[in-house]
Amino acid sequence: MTTPQAPGRLSLFDLPLDIVSLEATLDRLEGWLDAPRAPHTVVTLNPEFIVQSRTQPDFVNAIQVADLVTADGVGIVWAARQLAGIEVPRAPGFDIVQGLMKRRGERLRVFFLGAKPGVAEVAAQNAAREYGIVVAGIHHGYFDLPEDQRVAELVRDSRADLLLTGMGAGRQETFNQYWRQVMNTPVMIGCGGVIDVLAGTADLAPAWTRRLGVEWLWRVGLDRKRWNRAPRLAQFVRLVRAEKKRQGKKGEGRGGAGGAAG
Repeated sequence: MTTPQAPGRLSLFDLPLDIVSLEATLDRLEGWLDAPRAPHTVVTLNPEFIVQSRTQPDFVNAIQVADLVTADGVGIVWAARQLAGIEVPRAPGFDIVQGLMKRRGERLRVFFLGAKPGVAEVAAQNAAREYGIVVAGIHHGYFDLPEDQRVAELVRDSRADLLLTGMGAGRQETFNQYWRQVMNTPVMIGCGGVIDVLAGTADLAPAWTRRLGVEWLWRVGLDRKRWNRAPRLAQFVRLVRAEKKRQGKKGEGRGGAGGAAG
């Protein structure tokens, strides 16, 4: 069933996706930073999120109520083209984080939350040196649910402008959403492995793979730890093809009128 969409937003498998470029994304985030302090959550949607969310209602809710949902990779762009006939620009998590740090520099207070103990510290040091940002706080991502409130209050007390939450798909988005009012951070983004990349413990995909939007293929092919992600990507392709087939049959029943993905 197709639900009403906000301007510039479409739906893929009942999950929102904003039709917004990287530059427009950065403009919007800067607007939040310059406005009176209020919490906003950002989700960078990728195929694994869609597959994983189908069995995790809390994850679905966190995405549905996010203030901004961008297309993280070429898989989402392909799905939007197949199911909605719309070209959606990419705004990947690393590019958002890097772009915002470059734009704001010393005017940006960042809390680094995630990765293994010690990694966020290195990421913060590197980011402060390279972009001139202010480190508002640091905490690893290996803590259990009973500690969530304590960590959320650390973020709140830090008065960070930007929260980078890198605790894995689902966990990071639901944490940001559940504790958003407590943390009251203008920009909170589930950033996956961005903290590891900033720390140098994970490699950013080569520029040519990023230009072509196939960095996921490079990562899965070369990183044994990511090989278990391949079945999810295959499942995503099957989901998109099945949905397109369903839409086709639905369109035939209406005399050829098609609908948006949902």
